[in-house]
Amino acid sequence: MKAAEITVSYHPTTPPKDRCLIRSSTDAYAMIHDIWNMDKIEYREEFVVLYLDRRHGVIGHYLHSIGSDVATIVSVKQILAIALKVNATGLILMHNHPSGSLKPSRNDKNLTDKIRKAAELFEITVLDHLIITLDGYFSFADDGMM
Repeated sequence: MKAAEITVSYHPTTPPKDRCLIRSSTDAYAMIHDIWNMDKIEYREEFVVLYLDRRHGVIGHYLHSIGSDVATIVSVKQILAIALKVNATGLILMHNHPSGSLKPSRNDKNLTDKIRKAAELFEITVLDHLIITLDGYFSFADDGMM
């Protein structure tokens, strides 16, 4: 019986010294327009994670899920698998509310807490969770929820 070979690879495109630094929710939100398909922000919910190094430099981003107009399904396991693969020490979670509401739901709060607790096991810090709309954003960290 043969076991499958597992290959892990990571090919960064920007040296650590040249990475964009995230120092605040404003910095994270500024990246949204480069990442998000703004034409669909009011059409469907999406969940994106920014992966950060120890200096809070952006290693990269990953679109984890695309959902419907009311929800999207997020896999904590997949978020952390990518974080471990790229050796991230920080995460910034982001998702949109097609309704235009900037108020976090109970599910948003529970998911944030679940990801935060799981990440802590690997010494990875969830720095913020942004809810975005065409009119702006809500930051869990700025609101004292992190």
